[in-house]
Amino acid sequence: MLRRALRLGLGPGLLGRGLGTHREGSTLAWDGKVSEIKKKIQSILPGGAWSPLCDTSHLPPEHSDVVIVGGGVLGLSVAYWLKRLEKQQGAIRVLVVERDHTYSQASTVLSVGGIRQQFSLPENIQLSLFSVEFLRNINEGAKVCLMSPEQLQKKFPWINTEGVALASYGLENEGWFDPWCLLQGLRRKVQSMGVLFCHGEVTRFVSSSNHMETTSGEKVTLRRIHEVHVKVDRSQEYQPVECAIVVIAAGAWSGQIAELAGIGKGPPGTLQGTRLPVEPRKRYVYLWHCPQGPGLEAPLVADPSGAYFRREGLGNNYLGGYSPTEEEEPDPGNLEVDHDFFQEKVWPHLARRVPAFETLKVRRAWAGYYDYNTFDQNGVVGPHPLVVNMYFATGFSGHGLQQAPAVGRAVAEVMLEGRFQTIDLSPFLFSRFYLGEKAQEHCII
Repeated sequence: MLRRALRLGLGPGLLGRGLGTHREGSTLAWDGKVSEIKKKIQSILPGGAWSPLCDTSHLPPEHSDVVIVGGGVLGLSVAYWLKRLEKQQGAIRVLVVERDHTYSQASTVLSVGGIRQQFSLPENIQLSLFSVEFLRNINEGAKVCLMSPEQLQKKFPWINTEGVALASYGLENEGWFDPWCLLQGLRRKVQSMGVLFCHGEVTRFVSSSNHMETTSGEKVTLRRIHEVHVKVDRSQEYQPVECAIVVIAAGAWSGQIAELAGIGKGPPGTLQGTRLPVEPRKRYVYLWHCPQGPGLEAPLVADPSGAYFRREGLGNNYLGGYSPTEEEEPDPGNLEVDHDFFQEKVWPHLARRVPAFETLKVRRAWAGYYDYNTFDQNGVVGPHPLVVNMYFATGFSGHGLQQAPAVGRAVAEVMLEGRFQTIDLSPFLFSRFYLGEKAQEHCII
């Protein structure tokens, strides 16, 4: 019975799952209580107007309807669509908590910034197409043509077609963009919509439990989070934030945040014991120069070996990397770059596919994190089945940046209406980990 319920649907929206049942009432009621308290204190103090005894401007608010853990492009997209789709302007108070205020180690800004529509799952294609429309104001379908080796060689004379049986070429809606500009632009937008930001780290969730038994006799424990404890950046202080809804959009660290909420802490083989299988995976990005390399017509190229590259600017510079095998996975404990990895693993594939790259010279390199879903390399979107006011937007294993606008809307739709509306992302629900139903994505770079 439990398995059947997990497959049937998502259930009630925000009003049924959290916001409308907040134990302290609405945002307006809370603001009214604070205002009354301030007036009472002011009435018994000598002197002028109310002023706090210490500066608390660096602290998050004591109450927020929605707390989004993670201020990268996925978290910001969820915040944007919540405010965009709210039926009454200013009705939902949203707080975004981001631990890296410089974004120096954020997956968003360390990304290559590619956008593509060529995936093995139709849901991923739809996500990318929606996001392209959002980013470029384009509203057209996926246009891809299949090219024979001869056609590929004729269009791109610089490419070696050895070992190629068929090539898939995106005619439009593919390419790349500046991740930093996207992040900053989206952040400015959501701030103008009233979203609050806090630079800090979530250290604890406070929740209540309710035990129940299904019609088939299975016992489950439902939990609701009431408070998120936020340790303020560069301080030992922490602030408990009372909330109705929590969204985990913490990228590579989403699995660790989920554990703080007790997810995966039950008996093995049970829904309560099912963890969020998202962990950090380190990926290198190299920038090289090659005077004889492909010209301005060069697209984003993904080789079957896992190597990929794109043009960077107008000076015969290129960005690229390689998806390592499980045995080659580097230690994610730091962001140091292994330059031997390029010489031994990346360069041979590049030079084989593009002979001109035999003479390339690496100019610089950096490393970033994938929020890698070890289960099926696909995103986790929507509610947790047992923590009734927790939602996910994570686990995209390298394609989250390009799909963030669509993912943010999908999460907001489920929170507000109880179901996906624009794109059905039911295959990406958390429950698939318990059911063992993979939504495997094969086109990962």
